[in-house]
Amino acid sequence: MDSALYREQMTSPSFLYASARTAFGRFGGALAGVRPDDLAATALSGLVSRAPTLDPARIDDVVWGCANQAGEDNRNVGRMAVLLAGLPTSVPATTINRLCGSSLDAAIQASRAIEVGDADVVVAGGVESMTRAPWVLPKPSRAFPAGNVTAVSTTLGWRLVNERMPAEWTVSLGECNEQLADRFSISRLRQDEFAARSHRLAAEAWADGFYDDLVVPVGDAGLARDESIRDGSTPEKLAGLTPSFREAGTITAGNASPLNDGAAAVLLGSEAAAERIGSDPLARIAGRGTHALDPREFGFAPVEAAERALARAGIGWGEVAAVELNEAFAVQSLACVDAWKIDPEIVNVKGGAIALGHPLGASGARILGTLAARLRESGDRWGVAAICIGVGQALAVVLENVG
Repeated sequence: MDSALYREQMTSPSFLYASARTAFGRFGGALAGVRPDDLAATALSGLVSRAPTLDPARIDDVVWGCANQAGEDNRNVGRMAVLLAGLPTSVPATTINRLCGSSLDAAIQASRAIEVGDADVVVAGGVESMTRAPWVLPKPSRAFPAGNVTAVSTTLGWRLVNERMPAEWTVSLGECNEQLADRFSISRLRQDEFAARSHRLAAEAWADGFYDDLVVPVGDAGLARDESIRDGSTPEKLAGLTPSFREAGTITAGNASPLNDGAAAVLLGSEAAAERIGSDPLARIAGRGTHALDPREFGFAPVEAAERALARAGIGWGEVAAVELNEAFAVQSLACVDAWKIDPEIVNVKGGAIALGHPLGASGARILGTLAARLRESGDRWGVAAICIGVGQALAVVLENVG
């Protein structure tokens, strides 16, 4: 093969064609009775229904994200979703784990497969049921040990920590972000104002019908809207909440993302896949970025991840009109926005994870699908999706509107 032709084939662009997600349920809420593999199948089925002429047998791969994988989401939940969704058994699937970034990582890996010519149509997505995450016991090294063992929750954060891990790295996610608040002098008031804005914008977006075409119903659960949105939330109301991680701290249940259940998916394909899918693409995957740092500083990691993604897209912040930044905590979101020196009003204008929810494995696909829909609505060209990841990592993707 001619080397120039080979290089051209190795750099074919990848595109986002459609997205679908469940409404996100609160911990112990409307989706508590739904298994994570069923949630994943729901998002997958909903996504395929948005591709008018796509024969499901022509899906080259499903790349699925999930953070916990300790309960009903074990045994390759991506493949379980394919089977439960009724797709042909010939459709392959894999499950990957980059904690909170799992489904954005899935989209990144799917886009790379398309760009190097290994696939034409790939579904990427993720799921988490934080309600149904089990308690686990460490397996004993011998039968019937004499001592007691402690059951550990797998819902969120460190568990069964290796004693060789430095203690300062394994503090709670909240304490990590209290340290971030100290480092950047981000006040409780700013955090509460940011959180109240998230709830207000999420409620407005639902009322305006923005999410109507993005969200699919979950069986008989009867959840018509993201369950964690608190209508009428204000900084004054949030100011009355007690700090969660330090007695005199700034982080509360009101200015951090809640525990949630849900699933989200995006349909990616080559330019030539438009005919197979039956619709034109919405956005091009223009740049990708990954970054890692000290585990305690994970909330700040999106800063460099986004910078790398922008550099690979060949653009700067001055050209970006829309940002979807997963709101793990208000303080880390503010730290990132401050560092980027961007207009806060372009960030999460349809609400963020503090209001919509943060089912870990689903959030990356959620922000990517929301970003594509925002660009389509506004007609703006460039957008950035970014997410922080526990244990000191972050991912970012740049989208170019082609809709």
